[in-house]
Amino acid sequence: MSKGVAITGMGIISAIGNNVVENYEALINGKKGITRVDNIETVQRSEIMVGEVKFTNDELITQLNLPSDNNYSRTAMLGAIAAKEAFADAGITDIKKYKTGIVSGTSVGGMDMTEKYYYEYLTEKEHQKYIESHHAGDSTQKIAEQLGIEESLVTTISTACSSAANAIMLGARLIKSGKLDRVLVGGADCLSKFTINGFKTLMILSDTYNTPFDENRKGLNLGEAAAFLVLESDEVVKAENKKVLAYVKGYGNANDAFHQTASSDNGDGATLAMEKALKTANLKASEIDYINAHGTATGNNDLSEGRAILRVFGGDLPEFSSTKAFTGHTLAAAGAIEAVYSVLALQHNVIFPNLNFKTPMKEFSMIPQTELKKKELNTVLSNSLGFGGNCSTVIFSKEA
Repeated sequence: MSKGVAITGMGIISAIGNNVVENYEALINGKKGITRVDNIETVQRSEIMVGEVKFTNDELITQLNLPSDNNYSRTAMLGAIAAKEAFADAGITDIKKYKTGIVSGTSVGGMDMTEKYYYEYLTEKEHQKYIESHHAGDSTQKIAEQLGIEESLVTTISTACSSAANAIMLGARLIKSGKLDRVLVGGADCLSKFTINGFKTLMILSDTYNTPFDENRKGLNLGEAAAFLVLESDEVVKAENKKVLAYVKGYGNANDAFHQTASSDNGDGATLAMEKALKTANLKASEIDYINAHGTATGNNDLSEGRAILRVFGGDLPEFSSTKAFTGHTLAAAGAIEAVYSVLALQHNVIFPNLNFKTPMKEFSMIPQTELKKKELNTVLSNSLGFGGNCSTVIFSKEA
């Protein structure tokens, strides 16, 4: 049975960059990707700000060399671009040499195309093809087809904003159990009217730049993105003499069963998830060097997560920050986006800044890291907290 779960490749496309290098450059230079909406016709355009990938669908189709009659959703296209970068980064050329699977998270799925052509389905046959790509699993299947993953596990997780973190956790467990030798894990979500209108109804969207952990936070900026990581067993790494970017050291998942959308006031689910992850990693809280917080800049989330962090770490609190002020909240993709950022933090020994912070929250004295900081890092803990109480934590390290 394999003990270590190595990360050997990463790929990402987000509002701050079209690949890993561009994302890292934006993070260390404080370059936000939050703007007004460009690619969607929405009545909310002047009222909200989002983290948008500026490529049009036609430009994404060209990048992927898809036929004109394809039925790819934007989610699938973003996912395929990030997944291809991850495979290339891992140097994978023979997909059949090892047992390879894919676990992908999404919440929007193909909603962007079905909502676009909803009123035409009964009259325009050319648009009926998007009905088949509506469900969440279709984007995963299309990513698998792009990479030639056909004979192994292809599965989708949809647990709201913890989806991609849970995909990483499942992928790690599949490798540890010996079920698979290699797993592509991550998530993808595009912006859609469905999510914009839904979050607007919840009254948690900000009309300006989001401000994680700030007393005067007004809400989140929705974002779209995709990110994938290649996980491989010790045996594959040794046999192929692979360069290891980092390791998935620990993980935990819990549900506080508190509310359909809100987290519990005291962060019960997040507390349990972090405690489970530390136990799985065989680490003490004091051994965590940096926390990549979920930090959505909503009143409920930041209070709940902050209290959970204090419950787990007490007075021995490591530096923490949320990177959502850069990208917006990318929903199901968030756990994978921030997994890539966590690995980059480890590789470069740097803590990314919590942008836009000005005023500490009145409930506690926790203050995020607001400037780029160089620091020797060995472990990074990343939180992903979703609707329905879905709370997940993944710990990344330099050593297995």
